[in-house]
Amino acid sequence: MVQLLLDGFGGDCRRGRHPSSHGIECYHVNARFSEKLEDIGDFRPGKLILLLGYCLQAIWVRFRYGVKNFYYVPAPGKPSALYRDWLVLLVCRPFFQRTILHWHAAGLAKWLETAVPIRVRAITYRATRQVDLSIVLSNYGRGDAAKLFPRRIAVVGNGIPDPCPTFAAAVLPRRQARLQVRQLLRSGSDIPPDLRAAAGEQPEVFQVLFMAHCTREKGLFEAVQGVILAQHQLQRTGSPLSIRLQVAGEFMDPHEKQEFEQLCRTAGDQVVTYVGFVGGERKRQILEQADLFCFPSHLESFGLVLAEAMAFGLPIITTRSGALPEVLSEHYGGLVDAQSPEQVASTLIAMMDSSPFQSLRQRFETHFTVHNYLAQLASVLRSVEREPLAATPQPIGVSAA
Repeated sequence: MVQLLLDGFGGDCRRGRHPSSHGIECYHVNARFSEKLEDIGDFRPGKLILLLGYCLQAIWVRFRYGVKNFYYVPAPGKPSALYRDWLVLLVCRPFFQRTILHWHAAGLAKWLETAVPIRVRAITYRATRQVDLSIVLSNYGRGDAAKLFPRRIAVVGNGIPDPCPTFAAAVLPRRQARLQVRQLLRSGSDIPPDLRAAAGEQPEVFQVLFMAHCTREKGLFEAVQGVILAQHQLQRTGSPLSIRLQVAGEFMDPHEKQEFEQLCRTAGDQVVTYVGFVGGERKRQILEQADLFCFPSHLESFGLVLAEAMAFGLPIITTRSGALPEVLSEHYGGLVDAQSPEQVASTLIAMMDSSPFQSLRQRFETHFTVHNYLAQLASVLRSVEREPLAATPQPIGVSAA
């Protein structure tokens, strides 16, 4: 998302700038600490050296180009990542007139209140207090930002470039044809040859997709268990339909991967297929060919994968956790409780006959395009300079008591 922001606002001014209508100039310090997903949040001595170098770059940019506003993306609730944020804000913040925090993760406030010593909480509050602007992805995310007492909070949901520009011409007709075939099969009616051809391969198999980091917190196991339960129910009722789950993504914990493989061997051997990480054209094909997107995550600050699924008009099952009901709307019929595979199973069966394809696509076009995202974000960022300057935060002092 930071790369999308940078590209949308014309790129790094130090490396040449492309025309942009948003009125924002970016000077980017690419503070990359981790090469792999599993490295994020882990401490290594080399990261400290990188951190100091990045801070010095930011300070140099401040004086070389006259940049007055410091934009930073805080970390989720992990100790070493939090300590990194302390150092960045302590070193850099005094040199800039205004500080902007853009919260991409959720749960930091609760983590500070329940899982860390009071001294850690106090230092965090002091390091981040009274920033000029906190940008959050949803109203749910206001809680994290508000706990740290910013001067102002703005809600700007994420947006992405349209991954399915051929939706109306190519994707929608296939979805509608597959729905009609399922309905005819359930009623025992014959299927016209032209309709079967339009429906693509195996229209009698309801193809469910889970695409995210393959972790327990993202709801991987509820998705697997829900599909297994739904398949057993279809078999018990003698349904002509069946259901299959395709899992796409990388595992971050080898123990969870072993648990997933064991579950598939014992209960889901004929139901679940794991395809690993996918991107580019393969990712587009998988999203086009799926009949439903299942993402029963335990907690999300936004859930960018839902915006992708909506762009493909893909019916969605997700949870009532975090910001997910905001992304889909609180009245959406595919919401279930977190950690409830039974609800996932019953909702899967019910949504075999649902057709929210066009309404989901419309919601994407209205709320989650990259154009809307950049326009809202630029407006919020520009508004910072219309606010009076805050008093400079005092140095942090920690009592030895």
